[in-house]
Amino acid sequence: MRVRIVVVCALAAGLATAGPALARSPQAAGLQVALRAQGLYTGPIDAIVGPQTIAALRAFQRIEGLPATGRLNARTRLAFGPLGRHLFGTRELGRGSFGWDVAVLQFLLVRHGVSVPVNGYLDRPTLRGLRRFQRTSRLAADGVGGPRTFAALRGARVKVQLVRTAVRTAPRPRVYVVKPGDSLTAIAKSAGISLAALARLNHVDPAHVLLIGAHLRVPARAVAAAPKAQPVAATSATSVRASLDRWAAHYGIDSSLAHALAWMESGYNNSVVSSVGAQGVMQLLPTTWDYVETVLIGHPVPHDVDGNVHVGLAYLHHLLSVFNGDERLALAAWYQGERSVRQQGPLDVTVTFVSNVLALKQRM
Repeated sequence: MRVRIVVVCALAAGLATAGPALARSPQAAGLQVALRAQGLYTGPIDAIVGPQTIAALRAFQRIEGLPATGRLNARTRLAFGPLGRHLFGTRELGRGSFGWDVAVLQFLLVRHGVSVPVNGYLDRPTLRGLRRFQRTSRLAADGVGGPRTFAALRGARVKVQLVRTAVRTAPRPRVYVVKPGDSLTAIAKSAGISLAALARLNHVDPAHVLLIGAHLRVPARAVAAAPKAQPVAATSATSVRASLDRWAAHYGIDSSLAHALAWMESGYNNSVVSSVGAQGVMQLLPTTWDYVETVLIGHPVPHDVDGNVHVGLAYLHHLLSVFNGDERLALAAWYQGERSVRQQGPLDVTVTFVSNVLALKQRM
């Protein structure tokens, strides 16, 4: 029997119905990120509108009381809140921008070999990645997404800079296209080189999830495909949401607030490590972890997904108590520091972060 796949209807920037074929458009990454934020889509952010994406979209439409057509329209995008607004290319993007178009920008940066989180929030790591892409594309490295940057992201092929000394002393690398289930570790093993060497060769962060379709340089002798593995997003998102629900209930925190904060910090990715050493789902500094263990909890906590969420929500509970339940001030202290907020109030960048978390909270 012939199976007919109904795909998401056309978006302003080119997502089109493709019958039995799977629709592919960078705009679809924005849809997948919005669905993942709702806990409905656990597949990879690959911009392929396949059965899993469509099923998640229908589930979201049913939850919102909309016709469950599996087709995207203005009412459905409005229901997504901030993550459903602003298709890619319809506005200028800068630090603190939040929405569908930011998720697409991040997806395209990753496709071009620039390692950034894909969470719909133009944070400091994304800003650094955007500037790097602009420099390699010979654009003004101002960290602002505008027409020229968008055109370069859409039109140029994936660019991965090579280490010149490696090219001179080794056979010319070959291009490996990342497939569903691949991991950088497995690809490195298949290529016969170390994970660190493969990461350096491609200028990628081994802590970040690979996106399907990304191009990696591997030694010429590596010809075998990397063994399949369970997609990281499919397991981590589910376990993270379960931990968030558990510890939010334990500490009496609004679960929607906990989910929104974790999403803004890491996109539910426990492998994220920031440039200043903040780690995991909740992006905790080692000093914060030590304080929570010794003062707030009173015993060591395992350094795993559940432990990271446990420590993070224990600290958020502390901040909410300190600021008498004021979520804005507690989130400001989370982002800026408790003492700094008390002394000078929230900074402009802090206000943007807090507003984005609270806006996303309404959709969680």
